[in-house]
Amino acid sequence: MIKKALVVFLWILHLSALIGLALGYKDFFIPKSPFTLLYLTIVLWVCFPIQTIKKIGLFILCFVVGMTVEWIGVHTGSLFGDYFYGDNLGPKLDGIPYLIGINWAVLTFTSHAIAQSFLKNITAQIFGAAGLMVALDFFLEHISDYSGYWHFNGGAGWWNYACWFIIAAILHAVLAHYKLKGDRNSSLHLYAAQLIFALGLWIIISI
Repeated sequence: MIKKALVVFLWILHLSALIGLALGYKDFFIPKSPFTLLYLTIVLWVCFPIQTIKKIGLFILCFVVGMTVEWIGVHTGSLFGDYFYGDNLGPKLDGIPYLIGINWAVLTFTSHAIAQSFLKNITAQIFGAAGLMVALDFFLEHISDYSGYWHFNGGAGWWNYACWFIIAAILHAVLAHYKLKGDRNSSLHLYAAQLIFALGLWIIISI
């Protein structure tokens, strides 16, 4: 019952934000983004669930890797291109929002559970899950400037997506090695809510 309520409110958050943004209430909804990302994390921890030392350790690993590659990306431009983070993702560590590292972990866990449930071959699971992460990043890139999340000088190029895929695949290989298991249903909702929000907002700002 609690899991269903959490998932229902997840969709209420994302759909109400889309409606509000379509009506022109950007200044109200966009600054609330950190709270939405925190809620995503809560849903993952309860519904996945993350309740063992192994899962906690893997979550921390994904967080640390996410923060590290983003730091390298922002400060050297060698991974994802020339970009920097705005002010709508909460507190930062040397220019990198903590919530970006957390979202790396959330997205890695959810995409892994989704790919694992549909694909039997381990290699296919790794690359399929990495593909899911890159697909979501593709849509997020199209709303990041508008939302003040992050800003690319010259836009996100193919190198950004290639690096995302390689790093994601490495993380998924680690999760596969440690046989991470999670709830497919909640993972699908967590992934779909972010994807539909990004796609919906891209359509709104393109009209």
